Amino acid sequence: MEKNVAFLTSDVARLLRKRFECATRDCGITGPQWRALQLILENPGINQGTLAAHLEVEAITAGRMIDRLQKLGLVERRADPADRRVWLLHLTDRAPPLLAELRERALDVIGDYTCIFSEEEKDQFISFLSRMREKLLEPTETVELVTNG
Repeated sequence: MEKNVAFLTSDVARLLRKRFECATRDCGITGPQWRALQLILENPGINQGTLAAHLEVEAITAGRMIDRLQKLGLVERRADPADRRVWLLHLTDRAPPLLAELRERALDVIGDYTCIFSEEEKDQFISFLSRMREKLLEPTETVELVTNG
């Protein structure tokens, strides 16, 4: 296999997502729904458009996801007092215990696959990934690609 950091990190993330899905299947929500709940927890009152941007999905996709989470009794929509066209998202009392359970299961999954590293290696790994993430978050000049005909 080629030593390509982009391929390896993408593949590891994909495989971890599959393991998380298996470990949390009985909780009744998907990985993207879990991410949405976590974002709402961290940003109470976030609107659907901002949530969609954070999830990197279309607004209609986020809206459908919120519909499902609302039917499960995990999220509620509240009218924005400043703009009646906007819905603000809040977790219900049922969501935090579910998120705590999901977090515990995620830690178990991560532990199952990071146990091959020493504590020092784990710290280094997190440091390397964090530094790379910070670099990727830096603004860059956009380069317009031009193709011929």
